[in-house]
Amino acid sequence: MIDVLYFAWVRERIGLPREKVETHAATVADLIAELSAREDRYALAFADLSSLRVALDQELADFDSPLAGVREIAIFPPMTGG
Repeated sequence: MIDVLYFAWVRERIGLPREKVETHAATVADLIAELSAREDRYALAFADLSSLRVALDQELADFDSPLAGVREIAIFPPMTGG
């Protein structure tokens, strides 16, 4: 079981701030593919991975990062400076 947190417009499209997901996905990309296959709202949120960033247990990661031992994944758009 992994906690998945959604931020900004990702949260708005999916309609949830967070959820617990049972998965056997090996990588972040595998998990995104599983979620995208659930419903259209997930597919829409994850349609353009280049517009997303991920953090595993609060550390920035890549989509090919392994999920073994990870408790939390955050999915969010890139931050802008200001």
